[in-house]
Amino acid sequence: MSEKIKYTRGPVMKGRVIKDFLPPPSQLIFKEDMEKVTIMLTGRSVDFFRAEAKKHGTQYQRMIREVLDRYAMANSPHLPTKGRR
Repeated sequence: MSEKIKYTRGPVMKGRVIKDFLPPPSQLIFKEDMEKVTIMLTGRSVDFFRAEAKKHGTQYQRMIREVLDRYAMANSPHLPTKGRR
C-alpha cells in the first residue's frame, strides 16, 4: 500500500481560502437576548470550550453561542448585529 494513488476521473477542483472570521476565545464574552435550543456537540468541542472558558473565567456555553452568532453574522448580512429584533 505504499504506491501513490493517481486519480484519473473527473476534473481537479481548486480550493479557495476563506477569510478567518472567528475571534480568539478571549473575545467570546457578551450578553444578548436568548432563545433556548438543544444541540448535540462532539466531546472534543465541548472539552475545548470548557478549558478555554475556565482560562478566561466565563461560561463555555456563552463562548459557543458567540462563535455561532459571529458565523451567522458573517454569512448572512441581513441579520441584525446586536440581539434579536
